[in-house]
Amino acid sequence: MMLRWQSFGGYVFTRRRMFFYPVVLATIFALPLLIHRLPVDVGAFPENWNLHLREPIDEFQDWVIGNRASHFIFVWFFEPISDAIDVGIRQVEQFLLWLPWPAIILSAYLVGYRAGGVRIGLLAGGGLLFMGLVGLWDQSMQTLALMGVSVVISLAIGLPLGILTSRNDRLEASLRPLLDGMQTMPAFVYLIPVLLFFGIARVPAVIATVIYALPPSIRLTNLGIRRVSPTAVEAARAFGSTDWQILTKVQLPLAMPTIMAGVNQTIMMALGIVVIAALIGAGGLGREVLLSLQRLRVGEGLEAGLAIVFMAIIFDRISAGFSQKDNSPAAQKNKSFHLLPNRLARFALARAFEQAIDLMIVGIRRCSKTLARGLGAIVGEVMSLIGRKNAGRAISPFLQRHAFFVTSLILLAILLYIGITNSTAEFSEFPENWSLNLSQPVDSGVAWMRDNLYQVGNLPIGTGPLSDFLVIYGLNPLRSLLQNWLVWPLFIVAVVLVAHAVAGWRTALFSAIGLAGIGLLGMWDYSMDTSSQVIIAVLVTVSIAVPLGILSSRSDTFEAFLRPILDTLQTIPPFVYLVPVIMLFNVGRVPGIMASVLYALPPGIRLINLGIRQVAPDTVEAAQAFGSTPRQILVKVQLPLAMPAIMLGINQVIMMVLAMVIIAGLVGGGGLGLEAVVGLAKNQTGRGIEAGLAIVILAMIMDRITQTWAKKRKVVGQKD
Repeated sequence: MMLRWQSFGGYVFTRRRMFFYPVVLATIFALPLLIHRLPVDVGAFPENWNLHLREPIDEFQDWVIGNRASHFIFVWFFEPISDAIDVGIRQVEQFLLWLPWPAIILSAYLVGYRAGGVRIGLLAGGGLLFMGLVGLWDQSMQTLALMGVSVVISLAIGLPLGILTSRNDRLEASLRPLLDGMQTMPAFVYLIPVLLFFGIARVPAVIATVIYALPPSIRLTNLGIRRVSPTAVEAARAFGSTDWQILTKVQLPLAMPTIMAGVNQTIMMALGIVVIAALIGAGGLGREVLLSLQRLRVGEGLEAGLAIVFMAIIFDRISAGFSQKDNSPAAQKNKSFHLLPNRLARFALARAFEQAIDLMIVGIRRCSKTLARGLGAIVGEVMSLIGRKNAGRAISPFLQRHAFFVTSLILLAILLYIGITNSTAEFSEFPENWSLNLSQPVDSGVAWMRDNLYQVGNLPIGTGPLSDFLVIYGLNPLRSLLQNWLVWPLFIVAVVLVAHAVAGWRTALFSAIGLAGIGLLGMWDYSMDTSSQVIIAVLVTVSIAVPLGILSSRSDTFEAFLRPILDTLQTIPPFVYLVPVIMLFNVGRVPGIMASVLYALPPGIRLINLGIRQVAPDTVEAAQAFGSTPRQILVKVQLPLAMPAIMLGINQVIMMVLAMVIIAGLVGGGGLGLEAVVGLAKNQTGRGIEAGLAIVILAMIMDRITQTWAKKRKVVGQKD
């Protein structure tokens, strides 16, 4: 008789199964004791099973190098694409560097103002001003040009494909696995094959960026159009609209918020990989971060990292503003002015600052209305002289309605005229004497931390003892367990059992094939090294994220305190984390672990907080009515019901840790990351692709297991 025992991960266990899986897993971990006594070595993955994929890839690379200048596929396909992209980047970059810097800052303000009012406008202008003050104006314009071209190409491909997939289910089904692979693959891996066809420098960076940033634009365009109300489409069709009219006048306008969310995600993902592309000579802000990492100059790396953060925030706020219909300046006209976050409104100094800015803006608006009134009168007289009185009467109210924007455009035109007529470069280049030096105090602070926090006195406290503890009691034993003690067949069986118990037989089969493929690529030991780092980093991250997420869900004050910290951690590019942790923990695997924890904490904390807060209040009140204590409500009500969101947070933590551990190969993290870095640095494409494929397989296995677990928990929660 098979009685139901409990549900775990959406899988209903019986009494028999509850005992079956622990017994099997215990047997798996006990078998190595017997296997290691056998005369045959079965610990390491058989070398004669290696597919030696790198040899044909390296031979193909040699063929590409030898035929790049003569073969028709390069002469008529790859080279024209490369030349067109290169010309586009150079033209945009030259234009941005030619423009007067005040004109660029004012243009950023105007775009931000149209997207979401004065607050976003000041944020956009102030962010660009910061880039100039830290001496990174030219590098910022280079990154802006590179990212602009990448985003335009991504949207030019993604939006039409999204429209097509929304109208064709077969196309959507055929593209789904491709988009899954593109979105799961770490960004670092894209650079290796792209180099083979497009060489080094900025063109391959653009191609890799387009591949990486394409999925969100396709998916969200498809999603937005499919979510348009069928009633609206049927009404348009009833009035005789053609398919093209329905698409352009009904579906696209109604789907615009979702489409703009896809544009937002495309921009943010493009910015992330543009920085990583500095490894292949892309230049810009990414190069500054990379140089600071190589020279261990934390201050310079922080300045470049903050410039990247400001650029990310600017694009995020502007694109998010355009995606919201009620976030335009016209819609905000009657709302009270707020520049600073609402949580600072209780401070008198913050209120006084906002009032001063508000008075200044009111004065500027009054002056602009006066200017617009005068300009309208002049235009009206001119139109009257040429016999167009009605046009003149219509223009004057229009100018007064948009006085502030028209005045800003006039000022922008004046700045452009001055920049064009000024033969010197002092107006086009950001003033060198306007400087904000953050590097010296930051370097001094990091040096103090390095000297005083490595070990506090004679106590076993500090970054040094923590590093030793992680290596001696965590990383080394776990790597030895995975590489030496737990032989490869048993490891595959253990993962298959976990995948079957959590996600079903399909995921189990995929995991078995994927792990066997890693061994056939000759990457088994490197993958086990990387897996040990991922496991330790995930355990540390989850042990920090769970209590902080619970505290955030139970205290609005603590959540408000954490929010700016998490915002900063989430927007800083992954490279920037490596600079300070190297200074505190030296090179090796531990800096990669620490950087991974910092990088993966925000989604873990936020999703745990969100999951607990979204538990139905009625359920909590019912538990309170039965006399449950706050601890019982948390443990027996909120955490079980929030498990889907928590598992989704753990999924995001795993994926971000895996991506960061790979980047940690730059600082001696070992494993697959180091193999990929060496393959990229030494132009050993076969080696890099083997490591890249192993990274993708590991990422997909971890992603499928945790995502399926989260989905099944959600289904179980809904049934309960």
